[in-house]
Formats: sequence, C-alpha cells, structure tokens
Amino acid sequence: MTTPPTDLSRDPATRSRAYFAGAWHALDRTFPVFHPGNGQLVGEVADCSAGDARQAIDAAERALRSWRRVNGYERGLVLRRWFELMLAHKEPLARLMTLEMGKPITETRGEVHYAASFIEWCAEEAGRIAGERVNLRFPHKRGLTVQEPVGIVYAVTPWNFPAGMITRKAAPALAAGCVMILKPAELSPMTALYLAELWLEAGGPPDTFQVLPTNDAPAFSQPLMADERVRKLTFTGSTEVGRLLYGQAARTIKRVSLELGGHAPFVVFDDADLEGAAREVIASKFRNAGQTCVCTNRVYVQRGVADAFTRLLTEKTAALTVGDPLLDGTQVGPVVEQAGLDKIQAQVQDALARGAKATTGGQAAGGLFFQPTVLTDVHPDSVILREETFGPVAPVVVFDTEEEALALANASEFGLAAYAYTRDLGRAFRVAEGLEYGIVGLNDGLPSANAPHIPFGGMKNSGVGREGGHWGLDEYLETKFISLSLV
Repeated sequence: MTTPPTDLSRDPATRSRAYFAGAWHALDRTFPVFHPGNGQLVGEVADCSAGDARQAIDAAERALRSWRRVNGYERGLVLRRWFELMLAHKEPLARLMTLEMGKPITETRGEVHYAASFIEWCAEEAGRIAGERVNLRFPHKRGLTVQEPVGIVYAVTPWNFPAGMITRKAAPALAAGCVMILKPAELSPMTALYLAELWLEAGGPPDTFQVLPTNDAPAFSQPLMADERVRKLTFTGSTEVGRLLYGQAARTIKRVSLELGGHAPFVVFDDADLEGAAREVIASKFRNAGQTCVCTNRVYVQRGVADAFTRLLTEKTAALTVGDPLLDGTQVGPVVEQAGLDKIQAQVQDALARGAKATTGGQAAGGLFFQPTVLTDVHPDSVILREETFGPVAPVVVFDTEEEALALANASEFGLAAYAYTRDLGRAFRVAEGLEYGIVGLNDGLPSANAPHIPFGGMKNSGVGREGGHWGLDEYLETKFISLSLV
C-alpha cells in the first residue's frame, strides 16, 4: 500500500491554534492528531480547557449583541463569501479531512461541496427570515410575529464528516443571527479551525464562530452546559453521550437538537432491480468505510431473490479498491481508530461464531484497514444485527413477507435512516409509511445527499430535531408574538 512520502505535520493545510475571545491561541496544552492511513502524526492541536470555554461564552455574549442586529441580507452576504472561499479552498480542505480521519480523497472533495451547499442555501435564506401578520379577535388590535435568534449556540460535531456536520449547524445558526461556540471532534479538529479561518476572511465578525478543540470533552463542556447564557445545544454523536447532554441541557432549559446513532436496514424485495439494489447497497454501506450514521447496517432480502442478490453484492464488494485514502483510485480507506477496528472485528467474530459465513472479506487487512465484507446466514441474536457497526460489513438476512420485513427493519431502538428497493409503487408507499425512521430511501441509497434543503434527523433513540432546509433554520429561531392596541 502506497503511503505519503512527506512529513504530514508540515502539510500547509494543517492547523493547530484554537480561535476564541477574539484571537488565535497557541496553548501550552496540546493533543496529537494522527493519519489513520499510516499512523503518521498530522499535527498537535491546542487543547482547550473549561477556563477557555468560559472566555468563549463571555466573548460570544458580546458578539451576539451586534450580530443579531445585522440585517439578514447583510448576514447572507457574509455567508455567501464564506461559501465562495470554501470552494476556492476545496483541495487543501479535502486533503486535510483525508489526513485527519482517513476518508478517501474522492469522498472528501465531495464533502467540500456538500458542506458548502448548506452555507449557500442559508446565505440565500438569511434575508427571507420573516414573521407574519396575525388576525386578532378584537378590531382595535393588530398582531404580528417576529423571528429572533435563539442566542449563543454550543455545537458538538463528530469526526466522520469534519466539514459537513459543522456547516449544517453553523450556517443556519449564523444566518439566523446566532453566534456559535464549536467543539469539534478530537479526531478531526483541524478542518474546523480551517473553516473558522475562512469565516473570518469572509468578513465574519470576531467571536461569532469560535472553535475550541479539546481532548477532555466532559470538563470542557461543563461550563457551557451550566451557563444560562448558552441557549441552545446542537450535538451529533453517539446516543449514549446524547442522553447525557440532553439531561444536562434540561437544567437550564436549553433548546436541543440531537442527531444520534443509527442502525439502518436496507430491504430488497423480490420484484427489485437487483443490479440497482446491489449498487445502492454498496453506495450506502461502504462510503467512508461504513462510518456514517445513515449507512446500511442490515440487509434484508426476500427469499426468492436472496441467492442472486447475494452473489451480486459479493461480487461488487470484492471488487472495491482498498488502499491509501490520499490516492484517487481508492474506494475504501481505513477506519478512524483502533477502538473502531476492534468493534468491527468483535461483531464479525460474534456472527461467525453463531454460524454466519463471509462470502467475501471477513478479516482485518493490516493497520486500521478492514476488508469490505458480506456475511450470510446471520443468526438473529448476532450483535451485528442489534448494534451499529461503523465499519465495512454488510450482514444479509433472508425474509419471506412484506410484514416480516417491516417487523425486522423496525426491531431497533434507532430510527434514523432506512432503505427499500422495489418496483411496486403501492408497496413502496406502504413500506415508506411503515418504516419507523426519519429518512427513507426508496430505490435510493443516498437520500441524505439531496442536501441542503431536506430535513435530516431521526426518530426514537436517533435524536430530536431536524437539520437542513427551513426545518434546520427554525431550530435557531425563537418566535415572538406582538400585540398592538390602537386605542
């Protein structure tokens, strides 16, 4: 496997200083970021403390006073410049994401466009934020509503989409007139710092978008969650941490948006275009080495086409190119860290021990790489059918009836994304309505790629609230009613 010949820590895209309280800070406390593709050091990043978080809150309070009063059209112009700068910096941003978390460079280039699309959409919507006239029962009174920014937002983002998960939160917040304090994932903090640089270059006022990396999230978050001035939490990450933060947010009655874990089923019916279904499973399952919250985790295939579909899926999976994520031809890169690899291996070994067969893959491939894998004859009690994998493994389960398929698909505490493949229009609607998931892809393995104007979010233990479109913008706005008496 080819590895980069240069010292990654000297890459011009790397960033190390935190941005808060109106300045860039090179702190004595740092933590390392490593490239998952070969273990090389990418750089040392400022490790912010609870004291730094308190400074950021004070600075955000000052910044909010002026930013919330800026005309929506003017805010939109700043966002538009931010969007244009992101596209101008596409290559270094894409390379930095690949260095930090191992996503193939072809995918990170796509992520730059995906992330920028949220900024572009919100730039256009900022000037359209409006209230409405309300008819009142008394003839001498007039009523109206106005939309105002929620205030200071604390955002916590994951490593698997280092740019996209940030702009999906920051763009609507800033468009609404809020200010944001961002804690990026410790595995991919440099992309967030790069985005903060571009925001300031675009004319974003100081402290409207502060980025504070940390390697001690609980201690860092404590003052932010306890402070009454922080009026909203937006979090993308595990259900376990989401529950904890939800409880902390309740103490100060913060507005909350949570995008948590998933365990997406992909249901293939016997009338499906099998070639298309296999293609969409591959697209959904193996991008970012299976490390997305909406990726397929369970494949359910109707008995009449199970053998034919499994052969197709196995052939396509075996043909995927695994390798250096910095090379254009790579389709599957490494997983992000050893703990993730250990979890994948444990789930596969559990399934094999219960009688499953690997039709391709099934083993680690050195370093943090795991072979793209298809499992068949998976026992219902297997861990992989209950818990999110976050890896390149597709377990295949056979079913007989539509009712059974829905029961199997819904037998999960999660409800983020689900997929179904069928040519029957009536069945498509029945299944879409029967799936207990916030996002449903019908003959579409990548429905969330239709960003930025669609609602993204889950049911059950997959979270609360929505991101994207006017739904996402509303998460950062308060509605105020005003009644005026004419006498």
